[in-house]
Amino acid sequence: MSATFIEQAVTLWLVKDIPSRMVYAGKRWRVTDIPTRLRHSLWSVPLEHSHGMYGWRFQGTDDAGLSLVFDVYKGEDGWHVHRAYD
Repeated sequence: MSATFIEQAVTLWLVKDIPSRMVYAGKRWRVTDIPTRLRHSLWSVPLEHSHGMYGWRFQGTDDAGLSLVFDVYKGEDGWHVHRAYD
């Protein structure tokens, strides 16, 4: 699995506070596994951005069948993809 740093804002839909789908890089992605809750200690971010940060890791699949694993976090201005893995 290779990691790609792709810091980008996304639109994330939650069902019962768990990710179910998102729009990222102009594509719709369905969550196709059981998301794992992440805490700020699991990745490296500048300290000024880490207060209260949390996120999710999940596999998303687009309409063409491409699947990626995403690390997303909620910042002050909404949800962001921190990393995507193929």
